[in-house]
Amino acid sequence: MYQAHFGLRELPFGITPDTSFAYACTSHQEALNTLLVAVKNGEGFIKITGEVGTGKTLLCRRFLATLDQNYVSAYIPNPYLEPRALLLALAEELGVALPRESDQHQLLKGLTRALLHFARQGKSVAVCLDEAQAMPLETLEALRLLTNLETEKRKLLQVVLFGQPELDAKLAHESVRQLRQRITFQYRLGALRRDEIDHYLAHRLRVAGYRGGGLFTPGAVRLIHRMSRGIPRLINIIAHKAMLLAYGAGVQRVVARQVRSAASDTPAAKAARRWWWLGFAMVLMSVSGVGWVLLQ
Repeated sequence: MYQAHFGLRELPFGITPDTSFAYACTSHQEALNTLLVAVKNGEGFIKITGEVGTGKTLLCRRFLATLDQNYVSAYIPNPYLEPRALLLALAEELGVALPRESDQHQLLKGLTRALLHFARQGKSVAVCLDEAQAMPLETLEALRLLTNLETEKRKLLQVVLFGQPELDAKLAHESVRQLRQRITFQYRLGALRRDEIDHYLAHRLRVAGYRGGGLFTPGAVRLIHRMSRGIPRLINIIAHKAMLLAYGAGVQRVVARQVRSAASDTPAAKAARRWWWLGFAMVLMSVSGVGWVLLQ
């Protein structure tokens, strides 16, 4: 594509969760610190929520990468499973051999024995479930039953739930109130602030091999922030398309006009643009109303 044109080794604005491009913005760093403190304290359930595209999967991978040899970890990317299927997936992730024909009770017993074995070895077990808002209520309850096992000092299994804000509504259900009470640490991922966007863009470009000056003009950066609402995935999509347009025009910098064209081709950014114009119109109406009152 445009790597040679801009002097890049690789594309800087992919949407796959690549930890080599991870940018330690305030929100992500605070969330990571929360996870590390919670796991060190041996808490049972930890919850991380955030809107679509705010980097929950990337944060999960960063967190797993920080765990040392004292931890056994498991990652379940799609927990939309019945209880028995989730227990089998968990056993596979932890390297525990269990007969696939076992019923749910036998699976719970087998996993319990495995957790006790890890504890005798001095290891803690951390399980990360991505897209946790998709978990059926009965599966959440089966997971809670598995976390009942504990020593006098700590839990033998720690669970981190990563999910969209809909996870809060699911956890508000009366049938999982016991699990809800066991969530001792939680964090809500936010979007990038305006002052972080410049550093975010420069960071990803630098990791990709860019060594030039500011590739995005100040006007382009302001427009990226407005159209993306600071959501990293939308920033990446818009920045990538804008760089394609700059490459097609044969220029070395991305300007606001190219960002506007890129955003108009991005449905989620179009929605943001409509809301921005609605807000602007409401402000104008308010100002006009005040002016009318003053004239009266």
